[in-house]
Amino acid sequence: MVRILLVSGSTRRGSTNTSALRTMCAAAASGVVARVYEDLGALPAFNPDEDAEGMSPPPAVAALRHELSSADAVVFCTPEYAGSLPGSLKNLLDWTVSSGELNGKPVAWVNVAGRGRGGGATATLATVLRYVAARVLERACAHVPVLRDAVGPDGLVADLATRTRLAEALQAVAQAIELGSGASRGQI
Repeated sequence: MVRILLVSGSTRRGSTNTSALRTMCAAAASGVVARVYEDLGALPAFNPDEDAEGMSPPPAVAALRHELSSADAVVFCTPEYAGSLPGSLKNLLDWTVSSGELNGKPVAWVNVAGRGRGGGATATLATVLRYVAARVLERACAHVPVLRDAVGPDGLVADLATRTRLAEALQAVAQAIELGSGASRGQI
């Protein structure tokens, strides 16, 4: 069983990023357990004073760290704000720097922005993930544009071709984990 945590960088209720991840969950193949992290907006602003050695982290941070530690891999899907990551996702990542949950953890991302968009967020995400020593699964990273009108009333992507591409992206992460379970840290 491969456990994959899906993290949306958006706190917006009607986010295409979150819809894409929920669609990936719904399409998870046998042997893959995918779960969307739902508490991005509940994380307090990162404060190094609250993350000092010997201190207990805030409850939302402790829960995040447990979910990250329990996952075999993490997939991010984030919008681009002002040419970079949204502050809420950067905040989530900041809470992992000293505690190390992403150190050596296989990670990938799915960019759902339209053509020519989202590159700033993806580039910044790649930089931060490498900084925290995550193991970026380069070949599992994907660009699968999702238009707002492609999301159905159930919050899932309705277009079959897009759903298929999202399912394939999740399966690529699962396969990379299975193939690289004994691999050393680095790119796969």
